[in-house]
Amino acid sequence: MDYVEARNLPGHVGIIMDGNGRWAQARGLPRASGHREGAAAVRRIVRIARRLGLRALTLYAFSEQNWARPEEEVDALMELLRDFLLNEREEILDNGIRLNAIGNLGRLPGVVRAVLDPLRRDSEQNGEMVLTLALSYGGREEIAYAARELAKSVAAGRIRLDDVTPDALRALMPSLSVGDPDLVIRTGGERRISNFLLYGLAYAELHFADVLWPDFGERDLFAAIASFQRRERRFGLVGAPAPLVGGAPAPLVGGAPAPLVGGAPAPPVGGASAPQVACAPATHESATREPASPIESALAAASGAITRIAI
Repeated sequence: MDYVEARNLPGHVGIIMDGNGRWAQARGLPRASGHREGAAAVRRIVRIARRLGLRALTLYAFSEQNWARPEEEVDALMELLRDFLLNEREEILDNGIRLNAIGNLGRLPGVVRAVLDPLRRDSEQNGEMVLTLALSYGGREEIAYAARELAKSVAAGRIRLDDVTPDALRALMPSLSVGDPDLVIRTGGERRISNFLLYGLAYAELHFADVLWPDFGERDLFAAIASFQRRERRFGLVGAPAPLVGGAPAPLVGGAPAPLVGGAPAPPVGGASAPQVACAPATHESATREPASPIESALAAASGAITRIAI
């Protein structure tokens, strides 16, 4: 059984949905059958994410490079996409989900745009969760587009060269309109990113699942989130203090405690340490959780016991 902390969820989760073709091949079925089962997995995971309370979910549905696949397979994928949008329209609207789409949408067939565009428009005021479909999408292509737009602005004199900053670049990337991804999951056993959300991945946590996408379910999503919650995200800053060895605190470098992020002073040497909150194990095998950072400990102590959700 995996537990996740209800108050420590990743805000933006991206998923590279891999393994449809191999799922079908292992069963002696055509690849289109794997894609149909993959569409069912999308419905399943969107519902779980909405129930769990994720703020944003981005699904890598079709890459720019996927256009090079056999025409028959591409046609089947576009038909499945259209069917998904038609079948899920009512549920998306009724559950307060805002549908977004990123990528080179102009390449999509008219029959897809005819259902995609109205659903995006009709759901734009919804605020419970943002579901983003990456369609004809590529991370490198998105970066190149943003760079070209900034170059045009410099050439036209609208901005100075010094105004070309990381923030200016990210402001032109539709994939980051919901914020950088906190957690990116890839199914299917591969260990690569495949041109997905490249700019936003700078400090994302990565989780690689061996299960093929059609079989990815609630337990697998919870396992990925539990893995995320066991990690300490430092964003280039100093991590948590080293654990005690033999009951004695590790010596401080330079003799002074490191300041906490945000300017709060560290506990005085010899004083009481920040209270710790006992946490349930992340797995039913009692996996050891990494030590909490001082900020995490203080927040947890102030807010009381952490609510947990289990499957």
